[in-house]
Amino acid sequence: MKFVTLIVLFCSTLLTAQNIPLYVGTFTNENSEGIYSYSFNTKTGEISNEKLVAKIENPSFISFSSDKKFMYAVNRDSKNEFANAFSVSNNGDLNLINKVGSNGKGPCHVQLNKSNTKLVVSNYGGGTISLYDINKNGSLNEAFQVLDHNLPEDKSRAHSAKFLKNSLFIADLGRDFLAHYNENKNLFKLKENYKMKDGAGPRHFEISKKGKYIYVINELNATVSVLKKTKKTYTNIQDISTLRADYSGKNSCADIHLSKNEQFLYGSNRGENSIVVFKRNKKDGTLEKIQSISVHGDWPRNFSLSPDGNFMLVANRKSNNISVYNVNKISGKLSFLQSFESKTPVCLLF
Repeated sequence: MKFVTLIVLFCSTLLTAQNIPLYVGTFTNENSEGIYSYSFNTKTGEISNEKLVAKIENPSFISFSSDKKFMYAVNRDSKNEFANAFSVSNNGDLNLINKVGSNGKGPCHVQLNKSNTKLVVSNYGGGTISLYDINKNGSLNEAFQVLDHNLPEDKSRAHSAKFLKNSLFIADLGRDFLAHYNENKNLFKLKENYKMKDGAGPRHFEISKKGKYIYVINELNATVSVLKKTKKTYTNIQDISTLRADYSGKNSCADIHLSKNEQFLYGSNRGENSIVVFKRNKKDGTLEKIQSISVHGDWPRNFSLSPDGNFMLVANRKSNNISVYNVNKISGKLSFLQSFESKTPVCLLF
């Protein structure tokens, strides 16, 4: 009897170890109520145990602190826009610590710096970017700086921002550039704007680990722009299409991610409804397209690689499903595994 009990306990422990939490940000204009958590099985790729962990309107982008004790989310309701700070409880529930104004309409992206002391929010509708100090208890102070990219004759659409050491990069979809700011006396000063092609619409981007290359996915002209660091600035060395050669319909690119070993780059196409896979030349940073695969859904706004790199999960907003793929770490290519229902998923976070 004791032996049987030990076997049961062992199997239960093994099963628990295989499951890791997956958090999903959503739009709540359909059947969603906020941020959800799931169990993701790292052996089978299965998603289970849906749970509403924070009731909040339109939490469209979410991000963890490095120790995963705190989560930050942008959201908007019918009147206001916010950046929210949550603590993560032992059972995975989210407890609101505080929320502060985003200082612009349509907040769509949130990111922390490496030391988890600062947070940046991009406001797509307002064209502004807000910077906040993070307190030790995870709470947010009111913004210490608000950057405004708008010009009287040129509307900004700030779509994402990332820190790199003492630098801050911002993708401005409206004005077709990647902005580069440097920190100086606790404020960020503009260093340079790296111009994309007119009408490109830079949306999200990935920075290589050493900061030598930046890969920008352009929503409007369906390309990835490759920027290479030369001395203290960046130069565009390549623009490559994200679409199949035989595709002629409308398309809006969305998300972009490097594999952990930085040998492969992935991007999502809304319209073609695909994930494009590029092989990356680690010597010169250039890209070669090697695969385009269906998302088995509609409108892939965001996708994420599992922490072990063995799976890719794609959030299909309009078809209310998350598609799961096996990742071949040698070739970088994807193979469709299965799909799971999910309420208007727009952001996936491990």
